[in-house]
Amino acid sequence: MTMGEVIRQNRKKKGLTQEEMAARLGVTAPAVNKWEKGNTLPDVALLKPIARLLGISTDELLSFEETLTDGEIEGFIRKLQEELESRDFREVFAFVKETIEEYPSCESLILQAAALLDVRRMETDLPDKDEYEDMILGWYERCLLSQDEWLRTQAADPLFHACIRREEYEKAARYLKYFSLENPERKRKEALVNGKTGKRAEAYRACEELLFSGYQQLQLTLDDLRILCMEDGDRELARRLVSVSSQLAAAFEMGRYQEVCVGLDVAVWEKDVPWTAKIMRDILDSVDTLGDMAGSRLYRHMKLKTIDPAFKEGLKAELARSLEDESFAFMQGNEDWERLKRENRV
Repeated sequence: MTMGEVIRQNRKKKGLTQEEMAARLGVTAPAVNKWEKGNTLPDVALLKPIARLLGISTDELLSFEETLTDGEIEGFIRKLQEELESRDFREVFAFVKETIEEYPSCESLILQAAALLDVRRMETDLPDKDEYEDMILGWYERCLLSQDEWLRTQAADPLFHACIRREEYEKAARYLKYFSLENPERKRKEALVNGKTGKRAEAYRACEELLFSGYQQLQLTLDDLRILCMEDGDRELARRLVSVSSQLAAAFEMGRYQEVCVGLDVAVWEKDVPWTAKIMRDILDSVDTLGDMAGSRLYRHMKLKTIDPAFKEGLKAELARSLEDESFAFMQGNEDWERLKRENRV
């Protein structure tokens, strides 16, 4: 029910004519008539007097709905997509505006509709694009008040990028608070703002940190996938994942040690004697390269810790002792394995 319908319905319940209602509110009868027909809306200052006169709450007057169901929102968005394909943008925009006015607290509807209109606005040749953008951004702003963190984040993203386009970098930075500290998007956006405002070193460092942490996350995921494959007996994919992990370490310039240390668990699981011997030799020969990523230009603005030579020596000694471990029982007696033990005897 629209506000005009609410006014007309409750005016009649009170037994008031349009002229009587107008007189009590200090407006003209044609003004009341236009409200009820939906041609205009009352001034904000009149909302409380109207509600008191009609004996209803301002929420009832504004026809507030708590929300639409997910199914109703989905149906509306589907209809909106169809309308954007077949009707003039201005007409569709007006239709959406009316719907949002009818359901002003339905944040999910507002966000999704704003996003669709925003994309189409940028794709359409409109003489008054900026006016539409201002209203769409206003809808995003309303979603920032949501209790739903996901909705707030989704609304803050287009607002941030709108500020970047307008070169309003200080304002753009204020939207960063809507992204949690754990969200990589926050750091990426900080880097973008810093890059635009002359803080080049900070921008580089943030990007490098994202690159470094992204590599670690990818490797952990590849490790988990490899374990699943081993548990399910998928040898082919397990080996493929070893190759991917090694290539990833090379691409991110993590150093030779990180490139060769993956795959030992798969080789031992398969009891592949030549492969196990090769991997262990490569590991022992590359211990000195541990921490080489600190010298990569990819991470030149980061303060990566250098690896203590004593730690490398200790690791190499521990690896040498592991050559006698029971897990390598299938390797004992192999010529290459025995040579490794002699060459690395502690």
